[in-house]
Amino acid sequence: MFEQFLGKLRKYEIRMRKAVTSERHGNFHSVFKGSGLEFDDLRLYQYGDDVRAIDWNTSAKGHGTFVKIFKEDKEQTAFFMLDVSASQQVGEVNKLKIDIAKEICGVLTLSAIQEATRVGLLCFSDRNERYIRPSDGMKHGYGVISELYKLIPESTKTNIAEAILITLNVLKRRSLIFLISDFIDSDYQHNLKALARKHDLIVIHLYDSREVNLPGLGIIPLYDAEKQSTVWVNTSSKKYREEMANRFGVRSTELQRLCHQNRADYISINTQEDYVPALIHLFKVRRYTKSTAQS
Repeated sequence: MFEQFLGKLRKYEIRMRKAVTSERHGNFHSVFKGSGLEFDDLRLYQYGDDVRAIDWNTSAKGHGTFVKIFKEDKEQTAFFMLDVSASQQVGEVNKLKIDIAKEICGVLTLSAIQEATRVGLLCFSDRNERYIRPSDGMKHGYGVISELYKLIPESTKTNIAEAILITLNVLKRRSLIFLISDFIDSDYQHNLKALARKHDLIVIHLYDSREVNLPGLGIIPLYDAEKQSTVWVNTSSKKYREEMANRFGVRSTELQRLCHQNRADYISINTQEDYVPALIHLFKVRRYTKSTAQS
């Protein structure tokens, strides 16, 4: 079974790589390269410098306005934060949100390792379910994928804010972070802002189509896996279905706005659909943005 899982990931990774590099001057390496920066030096502010680079502490000493100079961190790290809480156990057989989340994480791990990028992993619920320290090499990459495949979480609950604190604590240097979750949680926004300030953040928002368009099946029991309780709801009620759709829409819009305001990339993925085109689009946009910024 693991070999089938790995074979599927390889097929998707090749498909994604070909698509990203198919355009003229395409370079898949740029997807993972260059977003990791480390502090190098200070110099006096010059007209046209980005005001966000100003070192206010040094400038406050009264010897002029100084800006921070950064250089590329050659040892780039891609770090995956994967929500494995019970709300991810939603969807069709082999297309649960957690199944797709593991696949996305595995595909991107293969891509990163082939670009000599160090890869690390944090699987979380309301606790640290599995942490793998960042390292490089194909053996390490396969080890990460193996852990993804066999992981069975101990807790059903979610705490995104705590997972972010763990990540901020273990990653001392700026890294490329993929946060993969359905974001059915609250009170994580402040910590997400801190994560986006320190790292290059990509938010991958997973959802099942029935969370947007609940089918009318009459009065049925809905089991809340995180709270471990069952409630009876009338899915034939148009008002109830609209409330569910609106709730998802508000949560999605607020998350997208939060990412935009904090310069984090955001994509939403319907787990019942092919997710590879969404990843291809993300990386083409990132590659274009980098080339524009560097020109």
